[in-house]
Amino acid sequence: MSKAPPLLPLDRQLCFSIYSTAIAINRVYKPMLDELGVTYTQYLVLSTLWEQDGLTISAIAERLWLEPSTITPAVKRLEVAGYLERHRNKNDERLVQVFLTAKGKDLHAKTGCLTETLLRRSGFSVGEMVDLNEKVQKLRSGMHSTSS
Repeated sequence: MSKAPPLLPLDRQLCFSIYSTAIAINRVYKPMLDELGVTYTQYLVLSTLWEQDGLTISAIAERLWLEPSTITPAVKRLEVAGYLERHRNKNDERLVQVFLTAKGKDLHAKTGCLTETLLRRSGFSVGEMVDLNEKVQKLRSGMHSTSS
């Protein structure tokens, strides 16, 4: 019979700390996103398009580390709400590109409250937040690398 690994309390497990922190951030963001009329996933789609407009669903999904099947319903709801439009690519009609409307572009200016609130609630300085973000991104990249 194999011996069980030593018990590691949840708060000492990095995976749980990151998971529970993501939930806490989403709870802080939710009232502000509700006021803006978008979900967190929709906010991420819009953020991707604010960085680079005209991406395909697959490119948005890749940028967000999600599956296209997760992105498609969010894009459809954002289109119905008037934040974006989908158009077939003129050179390759198999590709559907997603473009922000004026309403979608205007929403960007209203989202600064999210970053400001996150920074204020964290108690971190801007430099500390940037440093933490870089470390988390490095961890994420390591988890997605193909080598063991």
